[in-house]
Amino acid sequence: MQWYEQYFPNASHMTSQFVQATQETLFMTFITAVIAGILGIIIGVLLVVTGPGGIASNRAFYDILDKIVNLFRSIPFIILLAVIAPFTRLIVGTSIGTTASIVPLIIGTIPFYSRQVQDSLLGVDPGMVEAAQAMGSTKIGIVFRVYLKEGLPTLIRQSVVTLISLISLTAMVGTVGGGGLGNLAIMVGYNRFENDVTIISLILILIIVFAIQLIGDLLARWAEP
Repeated sequence: MQWYEQYFPNASHMTSQFVQATQETLFMTFITAVIAGILGIIIGVLLVVTGPGGIASNRAFYDILDKIVNLFRSIPFIILLAVIAPFTRLIVGTSIGTTASIVPLIIGTIPFYSRQVQDSLLGVDPGMVEAAQAMGSTKIGIVFRVYLKEGLPTLIRQSVVTLISLISLTAMVGTVGGGGLGNLAIMVGYNRFENDVTIISLILILIIVFAIQLIGDLLARWAEP
């Protein structure tokens, strides 16, 4: 494609690097989404059921958990990368690279997603919870059959927001050698003044974001009653 080579002279010779960087971005996103998703749902559910008026209200537990979530949400991600570098090295043996980046990505995503889960579940009609309690449902049963089931459409939409935010974080870890499209855009495109590499990296990131948004919208419609 002559036009591609003309307008993107540097990027046209870096197909293999773009493929690898895209795979690294998807790898970081998938692993982080699975681990942070599971832990975020657990924490979000605990915040709802132990909070004021919850089915297992516990003021002391809720206050501690709430403050921990707020604390980690308040730390800028770029600073979090530096602060937990020793912990990252302890876990994976290094603080640089794609695998090492997953550790701060998980820690940075969990508090954000747990708040999203909490907001989604708090939107469930309290009358449905009361009805389930009146019928003798257990607390676990209420969590799965009422909160998670009725809040699923909103939870899916909030998950999409978190995933898109996560893509942004994977780009940010590229500034410290974390790999992925962000790393390619900064280390090659920006530092070497090869703007076409930065543009192609951006386009690939946007394609991933649009794909996530499309799939999320379809799943949310499917989950709606």
